[in-house]
Amino acid sequence: MSDTVISVENLSKQYHLGVISTGTFYGDIKRRWARKRGTPDPYLKIGEADYGNRDGETIWALRDIDFDVKRGEALGIIGRNGAGKSTLLKILSQVTAPTSGVVRVKGRIASLLEVGTGFHPELTGRENIYLNGAIMGMTSAEVQGKFDEIVDFSGVEQFIDTPVKRYSSGMYVRLAFAVAAHLEPDILVVDEVLAVGDAEFQKKCLGKMQDVAGEGRTVLFVSHNMAVIQNLCKRSILLESGYIRLDGETSSSVSRYLSVDQSHNVFSPDRNRRIGDQTTKIETFTVWPNPPRTGKSVEFIFGISKPSTGNTHENIDLAVAVLSQQDSPIFQLYSRHMGQSFSIGPGETIIKVSIDSLPLAPGNYHINLWLGSGSTPIDWIQDCFVLAIESGFFEGGEYIESKGYPVLMKSKWNVVRGNTGQVDLE
Repeated sequence: MSDTVISVENLSKQYHLGVISTGTFYGDIKRRWARKRGTPDPYLKIGEADYGNRDGETIWALRDIDFDVKRGEALGIIGRNGAGKSTLLKILSQVTAPTSGVVRVKGRIASLLEVGTGFHPELTGRENIYLNGAIMGMTSAEVQGKFDEIVDFSGVEQFIDTPVKRYSSGMYVRLAFAVAAHLEPDILVVDEVLAVGDAEFQKKCLGKMQDVAGEGRTVLFVSHNMAVIQNLCKRSILLESGYIRLDGETSSSVSRYLSVDQSHNVFSPDRNRRIGDQTTKIETFTVWPNPPRTGKSVEFIFGISKPSTGNTHENIDLAVAVLSQQDSPIFQLYSRHMGQSFSIGPGETIIKVSIDSLPLAPGNYHINLWLGSGSTPIDWIQDCFVLAIESGFFEGGEYIESKGYPVLMKSKWNVVRGNTGQVDLE
């Protein structure tokens, strides 16, 4: 098809594990000779293991990938860490070569794969703008015509004649994105690097990518922010362990991504997403009834532990934060809002917070838990519970599904003027 700008056929990428080269031809010969004789690697440092790739250990970062991207399409690429997203973008951007398969690209690509991509640290921001333009095949006059717009968008005008090695990571990204987006590429490739920028700049970048797609150019976007992916991309590819598991509407890909390996209504904290010294600790968290239902009462129950050798912890605040599957905040239950704090003594303490009528539509929601004192976290656990809510009656009425509106509000309806019939829903 003439409007296809990227065509990927049977694409695979394999990496070899272990140390590949010593950096010199002589060193590589000595290492190979040692392996052939079955003796230790002569270049190992004290305490290092001899991986050496002796058994031909390999890992497939991508396997049998096939897809096409059309002109003007904004394609999202999602998946867990290690799924192969960045490897795919590097191959499309010709940073690395595939092990097998064919990639056909029609048009000029601008890539933003990591902080500082394409920038020379010793050159100034001004010089790097012209350098990137030259790499993309633009003349000096063409770059000059876009120069003021790039600098204004990036917000680094004051530092434009400073070597970029002195830029912060945020300044790097602001200028790099401005260059990539404004030099009129046919295809704009953006990895998760935008997460380095502040919220205001991320919003500007999202708007610019929407403009780029609206002008008939193509955007490939990798992000772990599902709300942004759904806002920008109508179609998304879900990668799992190097394979394409789903290629279709973004809502379907995101739902599949969020549902993988998630246990509903089970407390499963990840130590990597736990903040605080945990001198007092959330040991368990449950919901009753299980499963909870729309419009019905529900209790969230904390099981809190404190070492028996410690003193009583005064002025403890607790919170339950409810977020959408895209990690957008919906509401929170915070003890301090109700004028309540707790004293937690040694041993086990059970504390519950209840809601008379659960105001959430059926579906799955993420839970963050907070145990702290004032603004200081003692045990703050993010994404530790998937709250699965089933359908029920809300305030005695009938629940009618309304996609995109998860919160149900209690309200009172009366006829002030007019002639109308009234139907009571039992």
